[in-house]
Amino acid sequence: METFLDYFYRVAGYEWWRVFVELFLIGFVVYWVVDFLEGTRGERLFRSVILILIAGVLILNLVAEQLRFERLEYLYRGFLIGVLVIAVIAFQPEVRRALIRIGQPRFWAGSSQQLAKTIEEIVTAVTELSAVRTGAIIVIEKRVALGEFVEAGVRIDARVTAELLKTIFYPGSALHDMAVIIRGDRVVAARVQLPLAEAGSIDGIELGSRHRAAIGITVGSDAACLVVSEETGVITLAQRGKLNQNISESQLRKQLASTMAEYVPIVERLWGHPGKDTGQGQKDLV
Repeated sequence: METFLDYFYRVAGYEWWRVFVELFLIGFVVYWVVDFLEGTRGERLFRSVILILIAGVLILNLVAEQLRFERLEYLYRGFLIGVLVIAVIAFQPEVRRALIRIGQPRFWAGSSQQLAKTIEEIVTAVTELSAVRTGAIIVIEKRVALGEFVEAGVRIDARVTAELLKTIFYPGSALHDMAVIIRGDRVVAARVQLPLAEAGSIDGIELGSRHRAAIGITVGSDAACLVVSEETGVITLAQRGKLNQNISESQLRKQLASTMAEYVPIVERLWGHPGKDTGQGQKDLV
């Protein structure tokens, strides 16, 4: 107990504002890293490394230093260097992705323009797929990460374009089955298996597997999901377990602007705030 009290008094001896600023900066960096890695395998690895480092520092300061275990101190310093090397190797994909993001100019104006372009590409693809009655299901990830579904699908990581989406869903292509997941302005995965909602009907019409999958993914997360019916060509937008069916191109554009506004809040200025009346009521299925 005396060791803990001595350590506490040593920490309390620093100027309070200096300790506050340091803790704030450390917490901010840790939060940014965890948020960046959320939904990936690196998230669990990072949490484990942080836990090991915190436990090691406490043990080193409270035990080894007090009892003068010099060899343990020496080994622990070498262990920290080893952890750093292992972390660089283990987090290689995440480090590369972070450096790419830092190197890209992501100002608000540029981001809003890119988001507007992404929305136009999605609208164009969905509209053209609807015209030829090609079935499709597109999931738009928001704050809740869909990493587990991405890992189970085929990784793509390509910029969203109408041509890419139409190619993926072209009948007979290797990736046309199941769903596509979009994260920001990137198609991150295709051929993604989504959870299916229970079989049911809406207005007497039995739901197909695509619409059930759209309900399933939007109930379990805050994602939005676009469905193009293979039988009718009708476009449906699913959010929070509700289906907004048979929406027009202009309505779809406004809905997507609202849905993807979390990436760049000022995107609504491009088309105005989405109207309340979409011409088709949302139908609660859950």
